[in-house]
Amino acid sequence: MTRRTKLSSLGAVISTSLALMPSTVLAALYPGLSNLNHTCALGKPELSCSKNALFGKTDSCCSETYGGLVLSTQFWSTYTGLETPPSPSSEPQLLPPQSWTIHGLWPDYCNGSYPEYCDLSRQYDPSPSKGIPPHPENSPDISTFLLPFGRLDLLQYMNTYWVSSLGQSNAAFWAHEFSKHGTCMSTFETECYGPLYRPHEEIIEYFEATIKFFTQLPTYAWLAEANILPSNSTKGGYSFSKIQHALKKEFGATPYIGCSGEKYNETIEGKGSKDDGRVVLSEVWYYYHVYGASQNGKGKPVDADAQGGRVTNCVRERGKVRYPERTQGSERTT
Repeated sequence: MTRRTKLSSLGAVISTSLALMPSTVLAALYPGLSNLNHTCALGKPELSCSKNALFGKTDSCCSETYGGLVLSTQFWSTYTGLETPPSPSSEPQLLPPQSWTIHGLWPDYCNGSYPEYCDLSRQYDPSPSKGIPPHPENSPDISTFLLPFGRLDLLQYMNTYWVSSLGQSNAAFWAHEFSKHGTCMSTFETECYGPLYRPHEEIIEYFEATIKFFTQLPTYAWLAEANILPSNSTKGGYSFSKIQHALKKEFGATPYIGCSGEKYNETIEGKGSKDDGRVVLSEVWYYYHVYGASQNGKGKPVDADAQGGRVTNCVRERGKVRYPERTQGSERTT
């Protein structure tokens, strides 16, 4: 899904800089940040986007000061494209039953615009956005970074609930999310880990933080409680207003609800309608201001349209949002 139009010009700056100076590497959100004296227990955790959550006013390693509007995002996918492993040595990528899957943890600026790929020295994305150099082929994939830390349980959870549905490996998807988004969060700067920093330590914590937020947001269960369940019935779908009400009631703020597929007024049924919303439920973005470091997994829910953004691109016509069942063979059975 294409994100809303950027208000920031950061992407253009990055592309221009790379074109002019191919050897340039962007590193550190705050150049010159010391790797000493980041004992968060000694300070007050600030709520991101509050007046004191600014670099110079608080420790940027202990409170999010760069991208303070944090989104915990989820997918509803019906297949992965890798149900059949590409090689005998790999496992099939299957979706978890009765659960949405993780998309990522994204930092937006407090005004609703957003940065991306903030540190090219930590760029592991094999297929990044235009203008960003790809991670070299045949390099160890990002899943191997968990092994020296003995985090096999974390890797198993990620392979279960953080599943790519784009026909790419899970590891490539995780690399994309960290490289594009995790590098733009101040509390994951490598300087925050002190002089004994272990390589990739912050990546492990980004993965953990993403999961902490995800586990607080059981989208499938919240919708099921409102009798909104996946169905391939031809008798109609659900109303956007019902879906929105169910999620807002549980989350405490209005999330962004994303749809894919055809536009309603381009379907046979919707011909002549002015409603150009899309018809297949596929994504939810939950917005937060976070308390202290994002690693804590604690935040204050924020309305998706608090900074003038949209709350959906879905069809508004009553009963026309489809919430499809998973494709046979695409879900885990154990």
